[in-house]
Amino acid sequence: MALSACLATSLPARAADAGMAPMPHVAWSRNANIYEVNLRQYTREGTFTAFARHLPRLKAMGVDILWLMPIQPIGEKNRKGSLGSYYAVRDYTGINPEFGTLDDFKALVKQAHGLGMRVIIDWVANHTAFDHPWTVQHKDWYLKDDKGEIFPVTYTEGAEPEYWTDVTGLDWRNKDLWKGMTDAMLYWVRETDIDGFRCDVAGKVPTPFWNQARAALDRVKPVFMLAEADKPELHEHAFDMTYGWDTKDLFKDVAKGKADARTLRAFLEHPPRAFPPGAYRMRFTSNHDENSWSGSDTELYGPAFKAMAVLAATLPGMPLIYGGQEAGLDKRLAFFEKDPIDWKDYRYASFYAGLLALKHDNPALWNGQYGGAVQVLETGNDKVFAFRRALGGNAVQVTVNVSGSAQRYRLAGGAAGKLAAWDYRIEAPGKGR
Repeated sequence: MALSACLATSLPARAADAGMAPMPHVAWSRNANIYEVNLRQYTREGTFTAFARHLPRLKAMGVDILWLMPIQPIGEKNRKGSLGSYYAVRDYTGINPEFGTLDDFKALVKQAHGLGMRVIIDWVANHTAFDHPWTVQHKDWYLKDDKGEIFPVTYTEGAEPEYWTDVTGLDWRNKDLWKGMTDAMLYWVRETDIDGFRCDVAGKVPTPFWNQARAALDRVKPVFMLAEADKPELHEHAFDMTYGWDTKDLFKDVAKGKADARTLRAFLEHPPRAFPPGAYRMRFTSNHDENSWSGSDTELYGPAFKAMAVLAATLPGMPLIYGGQEAGLDKRLAFFEKDPIDWKDYRYASFYAGLLALKHDNPALWNGQYGGAVQVLETGNDKVFAFRRALGGNAVQVTVNVSGSAQRYRLAGGAAGKLAAWDYRIEAPGKGR
């Protein structure tokens, strides 16, 4: 369908230093999406083999990159709950027996590759479990208290201090640690043919470590790297993508009536941080942390859920789906216990499939430097947010009612319309809804 002619302010897809060349990204990531797998809760078995049965379904939905939460053995000392946290790693090159065997994992990666999907695994470089062998073999690789003993990870920067009592922090001043950690990451690429890593608490680990680790990994095969961080410097040499916490918080505010189209426009016109050209930003409404600690989609978004998912999928950045959202995940999954997802009838699978196909088929929506800039459109209504992205001969226009009541709007050039509460309209080649 042809897009309406309009007058608009052209906004960059990302704030950028014009003198800096964009970081190149592996070709398969350029129009990709990412899907997070909480393996413990994904099936009643909670194994690699049981999850593998979902791969054809995920392929049909349009999923490109599978991000598996940590698959290594979990520490027993100071464990939280009966099963512990994925992020209390006891052995960087081991497999959590809860999930299966190394051969099971290799078979999963091979099957995913055969379907055209990529696999990245979570990597926890900031800390280990208290019973990781390194705490004995390489005690000098750890931070120590005044008594010379390792201690729980402690953060006091925020409003409330955080004490991660099941893990102990690594001391990145020791360069021997750099080699040990890089070798462990290389093991997984060489041994299992994974395609990259999602790196936990990446901003607490020195950027120069990540830079040299990325170079070492790329010498084995070109990889994709996601940082759980939003430091612009991480994009220069190490990471393809960082977390879009900024839009996640904005989506939550819009859903609660605390923000509207004016806030969204201000965010695009004056982003809180300037990122290098080509930086991928991950756009999402939920992930394992959001779901378990902040709330389910029902709690956070209510009837605004689909409208916020549309924004996450069409604004500049790569959209994330947290496993279970396609089934209308309406509960907080337990973090330290078994708590399987109820898949019901996959009620939102076709909704997500449509958004992912839109991304695949329209270069205007591609990631980083491969996609189009944003033009925010005047609607004459602060409760209706509209924008256009174009690249070459391809263009996509999105109009979203960001309120809980029906709204009328008029675009420049005379095009008028009406949207029901939290409804949206997407106009793209071959698509009118």
